[in-house]
Amino acid sequence: MSDAPEQLYAPREPIFPKRVKGTFRSLKWWIMGITLGIYYLAPWIRWDRGPNLPNQAILVDMADRRFYFFWIEIWPHEFYFIAGLLIMAGLGLFLFTSAAGRVWCGYACPQTVWTDLMILVERWIEGDRNARIRLHRQKWNAEKIRKRLVKFIAWILIAVATGGAWVFYFADAPTLMMDLLTMQAHPIAYSTILVLTLTTFFFGGIAREQICIYACPWPRIQAAMMDEDTITIAYRDWRGEPRGKGKNRDDLGDCIDCNACVNVCPMGIDIRDGQQLECITCALCIDACDEMMAKVGKERGLIDYLALKDETHERAGNQKIPVMKHLLRPRTILYTSLWALVGIALTVAVFARPKVDVTIRPVRNPTYVTLSDGSIRNTYDVGVRNRHGEEWPYYFTLTDGSPLTVELEGTDKLVLVAPPDTEAKQRVYVVAPPGSEAAKLDRSELRIWVVDGVTGDRAHLDTVFNGRGR
Repeated sequence: MSDAPEQLYAPREPIFPKRVKGTFRSLKWWIMGITLGIYYLAPWIRWDRGPNLPNQAILVDMADRRFYFFWIEIWPHEFYFIAGLLIMAGLGLFLFTSAAGRVWCGYACPQTVWTDLMILVERWIEGDRNARIRLHRQKWNAEKIRKRLVKFIAWILIAVATGGAWVFYFADAPTLMMDLLTMQAHPIAYSTILVLTLTTFFFGGIAREQICIYACPWPRIQAAMMDEDTITIAYRDWRGEPRGKGKNRDDLGDCIDCNACVNVCPMGIDIRDGQQLECITCALCIDACDEMMAKVGKERGLIDYLALKDETHERAGNQKIPVMKHLLRPRTILYTSLWALVGIALTVAVFARPKVDVTIRPVRNPTYVTLSDGSIRNTYDVGVRNRHGEEWPYYFTLTDGSPLTVELEGTDKLVLVAPPDTEAKQRVYVVAPPGSEAAKLDRSELRIWVVDGVTGDRAHLDTVFNGRGR
């Protein structure tokens, strides 16, 4: 018995998946095209927000601390919208995994999408599976060097486009493109593109399935979201076994042991061995098996989307359980409800945001100041967020009938002209006349109103006024 320690990492064996046609392969092509199209083209979509505001539809403006998404503008203090979206993404992942296993991994995960693109380019240059295997095994010669060089150049171009598209989300895309081409862009832009180029090239072209097996934590977490009703890829061994080749199949199952399911698998596994951590539920093995079943005149579905409950049910000779019975169960309904509630809450919060957005911070050093005539003055720092693309007036006032008066530092008027698309700061003084109740009490309620000078919309700030306390 060897005393060598058990290896936790297996050296990579190159995998050359065979091309396959079918329903799920077509679905993956569509998803790849749509997701890559959105990623590469979205920064170039224009959206008119008015003067002095960026006209890029999707923009993360780090300099001005804004996030723009078409007509929605998120300010730093509204980060809870981003947190809500992250919660929705997590709940969505839980929902999809509970319903259909690693369906996210198999169809829409960026690692899968870019790996599919890299394999597609590899197939165009080096040929299908058998040709790529031969090229891999042959000694280095002019043909192998030429094909590998062309493939790596194509992969690098894809990787550069990937890194370039990412930085366009953080600055005006046309302007940044010109700066990049004329070597006038900020060094951070070049370094970001370089890092993303190297990682895309390595993850999608070189490492591929190793990222899914060793780097991604989801294969080890997904079991917590799955149960006997979760639909995932499985092999109907009760129908396919014993497998074998030959014309006389009286003693054999439907599986002809052609290995088509293995040859098309991007992870290089045999689904007939049962569920495995490496399986990303891409369903290419279903397409390959269905194609072979059609050729030999057998019913499709030898490899199919199945739930654990289906095995015992079908082994007993019963009919297939409808898919909707698997999908509509307490766990998926709970995840869907939570996901919808968060989405509705975010939508309501977006449209219910106050038109006049203000904040207040009492200045408590000192708590109050006694003026020469005996009046008591409190100081407040008020912030008014001007969401308009031009200068905008805001007026300050107190509740009608209040004996207190309000003053603005630096002006005799009660109006603040806020610069466009920024938060204007204003120091505000509130004065209580000598002998008034507010001047005598230690604390009293105070409401300051801020009125939009153009639309008339207003918002109030509730705080306290500190007096002498005697």
